[in-house]
Amino acid sequence: MVVQALKDQGVDVVFGYPGGAVLPIYDEIFQQNDIRHILVRHEQGAVHAAEGYARATGKPGVVLVTSGPGATNAVTGLTDALMDSIPIVVLTGQVPTFMIGSDAFQEADTVGITRPCTKHNWLVKDTARLSGIIHEAFHVATSGRPGPVLIDIPKDVQFATDDYTPKTKATVSHYQPQLKGDMDTITELVEAIERAERPIFYTGGGVINSGPAASQLLRELVEATGFPITSTLMGLGAYPASGDKWLGMLGMHGLYEANLAMHDCDLMINVGARFDDRITGRIDAFSPKSKKAHIDIDPSSINKVIKTDMPIIGDVGHVLEDVLKVWKARGRKVNREGLAKWWARIEEWRAVDCLGFKPSPKTIKPQHALARLEALTKDRKDRFICTEVGQHQMWAAQYMGFEDPNHWMTSGGLGTMGYGFPASIGVQMGHPDALVINVAGEASWLMNMQEMGTAVQYRLPVKQFILNNERLGMVRQWQELLHGERYSHSWSEALPDFVKLAEAFGAKGILCTDPADLDDAIMEMVNHDGPVIFDCLVEKHENCFPMIPSGEPHNKMLLGEASTKDAIGSKGAVLV
Repeated sequence: MVVQALKDQGVDVVFGYPGGAVLPIYDEIFQQNDIRHILVRHEQGAVHAAEGYARATGKPGVVLVTSGPGATNAVTGLTDALMDSIPIVVLTGQVPTFMIGSDAFQEADTVGITRPCTKHNWLVKDTARLSGIIHEAFHVATSGRPGPVLIDIPKDVQFATDDYTPKTKATVSHYQPQLKGDMDTITELVEAIERAERPIFYTGGGVINSGPAASQLLRELVEATGFPITSTLMGLGAYPASGDKWLGMLGMHGLYEANLAMHDCDLMINVGARFDDRITGRIDAFSPKSKKAHIDIDPSSINKVIKTDMPIIGDVGHVLEDVLKVWKARGRKVNREGLAKWWARIEEWRAVDCLGFKPSPKTIKPQHALARLEALTKDRKDRFICTEVGQHQMWAAQYMGFEDPNHWMTSGGLGTMGYGFPASIGVQMGHPDALVINVAGEASWLMNMQEMGTAVQYRLPVKQFILNNERLGMVRQWQELLHGERYSHSWSEALPDFVKLAEAFGAKGILCTDPADLDDAIMEMVNHDGPVIFDCLVEKHENCFPMIPSGEPHNKMLLGEASTKDAIGSKGAVLV
């Protein structure tokens, strides 16, 4: 039943780790060739790999793990997927039904533990319902706001037999999220678009989750109106970074021009974002002069953080389609005089060059490393970028450009160190011939370093581009700026030799310490036909700017010393 249901759902790969409570399912996997199983080295890695696969392919990722510690090890990945709205289906084994509650070997209350970190979960005690629940789980994971689901299957249910429920007869009608937006509110939004003097599109991961058509409609609307557009970390790629209306990412480490435009706008059009605290900063000072529209398929996101003047519940693709239709039917009007002044002001902010930095002839600056990685790989249409979490993640978002959706995989809401490496494995499984690069910090990368065994075993040519500052970079930065330079446990005194580590796994290792060697080393990594660990030793105490300090509004940012602002404060930064 399990294997047949997965086949009927179009599943071609499962990430997992076997154990006693799922051996009947593994036995069935052994006896078929349609679904490929990828043996990870840790269950957290399995879920992150499934997330990477889902985000890069648009199909749900599937995970199979055993009971007890197998299930509890998956919790971090489940929470990560819930926060970032990633569709994954996790199948867990459970002790036999008659032993549930007896503290049996490798028993845990998986449904209870995972209820807060899944969109929905099931404990299947009746074999007759098993196949139908699997089909229902895929529907729930992929419909509405996507997210993780979990099915807990006791071992005696796995051994039993019953009639199979095909996908076409599964009960899914009880969950049908609203796709079409309210036309009166859409018309109100169009009227606001026609009048706005200082508008901005604020976009998020919901655009990408809606599918390629939503990104295309967004691009059409931006180009037709001439409005500026910014994005959250999760929304990068929905609008091309090369587009002339693009202001870059906004938020705590967003661009100067994007944050000031959000603060001073008179019409904010939120498309598939959730007003996360990394974006809003101080809520009472967030974009105080604007009317706000919020397009989201999740009703619980509306008015949860920021009060919305024009709430539109619906799928981003459907709503944008209707916005365009109404706007065109009303004559394609915008406030051109107001827009011209608005863009002139934005160009003044752009001139600050908030991402400017001073390269060093002796030491590799992390910004320089990522700028060169971008320059040398940006023309590859098949390039996918994953990241771990920390300074390197923000620098990657700042210095690397994304022209298309589904090419940028990062942990946004949960900020999970250890996400990027297994995610890159999932991406590579979905796109075997693509160039998949994981931008990492040495501390994050070590959290799931064991997955190097997975990459080597399955000949997955993932590239691990480690910006090695021998520090917990973002922690150290906060300690410098906010905690009196008291560096409490923000470095490791026992890091491995990453080149030898790569070779121990049977992979290629590259060490680069000199800026003059960087380009050649990057190309050596890119052109190698197997997995690579690239150890890029970078400046140890570089800070990531711009930065909105904790408790400050959007228009108060720390800028680095190389920006064109005149005044320079302590520690090479100024609050502007």
